Amino acid sequence: MTEPFRQNGEYPPPPAYPAPAPAPASMPAPHRSGRRARGPLALLAAVALAAAAVGGGTAYAFQTLTGDDSGSGGAKNVNGTSVSTGSKGTVAGVASAVSPSIVEINATTGSGKSTGSGVIVTSDGEIVTNNHVISGATEITVRTSDGKTYKAKTVGTDSKKDLALIKLEDASGLKAASLGDSDDVQVGQEVVAIGSPEGLTGTVTSGIISALDRDVTVSADPGRGQEQGGEGQQGPGGGWPFEFGGEQFNGDTGSSKTTYKALQTDASLNPGNSGGALIDMDGNIVGINSAMYSPSSAGSAGASGSGSGSVGLGFAIPINTVKGDLAKLRAGATG
Repeated sequence: MTEPFRQNGEYPPPPAYPAPAPAPASMPAPHRSGRRARGPLALLAAVALAAAAVGGGTAYAFQTLTGDDSGSGGAKNVNGTSVSTGSKGTVAGVASAVSPSIVEINATTGSGKSTGSGVIVTSDGEIVTNNHVISGATEITVRTSDGKTYKAKTVGTDSKKDLALIKLEDASGLKAASLGDSDDVQVGQEVVAIGSPEGLTGTVTSGIISALDRDVTVSADPGRGQEQGGEGQQGPGGGWPFEFGGEQFNGDTGSSKTTYKALQTDASLNPGNSGGALIDMDGNIVGINSAMYSPSSAGSAGASGSGSGSVGLGFAIPINTVKGDLAKLRAGATG
């Protein structure tokens, strides 16, 4: 066997081994008995772990409830509306977003004056309303939500659908309403109505859609009269005469009539609401308010009650009917 190499008759020293690393100052030295550490330090570590778990859960719950995974917490806008996330689904949020698009209409005829409402559909002043609000008018004055007044001219009318389009003079920068899809409306859905009942501009009421596709019959005679907030021809209840369920309300509809499919709502409507907006909770217009039932104004048996005004039975022309008629109205249709 070969002997290990020796230098000066001595064997070389053994190789050096690194010393064990010192334990961190913040950690206790290992307990020689192998038992778990007890006391204040262990309790502090447990509390820290629990706090981290709760904090993470809270952050997750906040993101889930707000729908904001970015963590920015900023308000978002609903597509096609200006109803912010924070006020989406509230009457206050809808009213704030849509009221600038609703106007009061005052029409002067040979027989008096009438008051109704309208919906701005273009920023330069095109406004949709009911035909019975402006039919036979010799002068039309419109007041916007900010108090400004404009003169207006009739562009087109469609008495069979009880619709009309008027245009403001010298108007610009107006807030046009967002027109929704009335085919998506469901019974029980919450809605908001905005108009000028009895000349009270910008009045907001709320309710639900109580029925769909109701057959509502109104006069097709342009000279029959308008929605009344003052003088002029009107039914005993102060509103536009119409027929529903085989009965006449607010007076006699006459011999020239037309029937359309309407949305039924329990949102409070009164004389002057005609031509105003019925709005979903995203701020989209789903109907143009057109008729309301007042029990004391019934023209046949079956209606009861001694007071006039809204009793939760109103009707609106579906907005899809309006959108389908806009091109005809813009082309200057009459009748």
